[in-house]
Amino acid sequence: MTQRHWLLLFATVALLSCAGVAQAPAPTLQKLTLKQAETIAITNHPQIQAATFTAAAAQQVQTEVRSAYFPQVYGAATGVDTNPAGSRVGAGQLTSPHAYQKFATGVTAGQLITDFGRTHELSRSAGLRTSAERAGVVVTRADVLLAVDQAYFRTLKAQAVLRVAQQTVQERQTVTDRVNALAQAKLKSELDVSFAEVNLGQAQLLLVQAQNEVKAAYSELTRALGYSDEREYKLSEEALPPAPSPEVLPLVAEAFRERPELVRQRFLVQSAHAFALAERDLYFPTVSALGAAGLVPEGDPSQFRSSYAAGGINVNVPVFNGKLFTARYAEANLRTQAEEQRLRDLEDVVAREVRVAWLDVITAYQRLDLTTKILAEAKLALDLADARYKLGLSSIVELEQAQLNETSAAIDEASAKYDCSARTAALNYAIGLLR
Repeated sequence: MTQRHWLLLFATVALLSCAGVAQAPAPTLQKLTLKQAETIAITNHPQIQAATFTAAAAQQVQTEVRSAYFPQVYGAATGVDTNPAGSRVGAGQLTSPHAYQKFATGVTAGQLITDFGRTHELSRSAGLRTSAERAGVVVTRADVLLAVDQAYFRTLKAQAVLRVAQQTVQERQTVTDRVNALAQAKLKSELDVSFAEVNLGQAQLLLVQAQNEVKAAYSELTRALGYSDEREYKLSEEALPPAPSPEVLPLVAEAFRERPELVRQRFLVQSAHAFALAERDLYFPTVSALGAAGLVPEGDPSQFRSSYAAGGINVNVPVFNGKLFTARYAEANLRTQAEEQRLRDLEDVVAREVRVAWLDVITAYQRLDLTTKILAEAKLALDLADARYKLGLSSIVELEQAQLNETSAAIDEASAKYDCSARTAALNYAIGLLR
């Protein structure tokens, strides 16, 4: 075979390979609804898992505090070897007890009788803090769900804008081809061709930006779902949510009842108050019972019996400690007041968030109607401008401006629906319904 034949064969194989690649089926994307996305995030997101473990740890603190209600029992085994037998410990202590050779085993038990409510208040404080941490799980879940909803609607919005960009490129390519043909027939000038080419380039730039926005939206969505790798889905369209209430004050009142951050902060205030009462109870005595029993199988019979048992009551009465308890009680009261002020501030923040989110939703619904009307007018203006240009009654500048207006209106109309959904999700979050 000649060199020319080899080149033709190589070109044929390359074309067939390219055709095979072009005909390769695109991967099938997994379908995903908004509800499924929220379920995946609740199950998979590490922030929710971390908050759940934190709440479980807080539950163990309450168990730790309540352990004071139960007997404390310890076992012991002691062996002593002295030289000489019966010697005394001569240094390091105020007293000098005898040290005898022995081996003994026994148990010691202690039981709190009363501390005049301190353990009860400590247990109540720990229980309220546990409830606060459980409310914190709801707070984290709401944050994650808001991120999922926002990312979901942002992705749908980016896909809608991408469709507008693709259609814009096709339409402007058609206009450009037509103007080129008219210019070749000496019916239009090269200036018209330049304007058409610029219009086409702008549409192609819009397409590139829209493709990048779709990829960025998918990246945000997969992060909101709790995945580290980037994934793409076939997202389902969601019905447009109903219009919000015409009055904002009922929504603010509902937010004060339902918002998990406020629920959590109220538990923290109650926990701080209970802890302050526990610090106050430090002034009261502590009464406890003590007991010990055991065997002494090895030892000097003149000094040790073969077994022993003893019991008693111990009353610990605080007398003076350099105002330690006074300072602790004052500190606890001040921290309680600080938590109360944080609750007030959080209520102000929540009220503002509800009002702003409500206004955003109202504006989004008004914008939805306006963008539909503007798009219809922009399409009509484009049709008229195109007809006038074909008849030679106007310049390409008029046609170009009509195209720009129509593209802008199409993007606004495609975005308005998803803006309504995203802002409604933000309003539900502000009220406390997203959980």
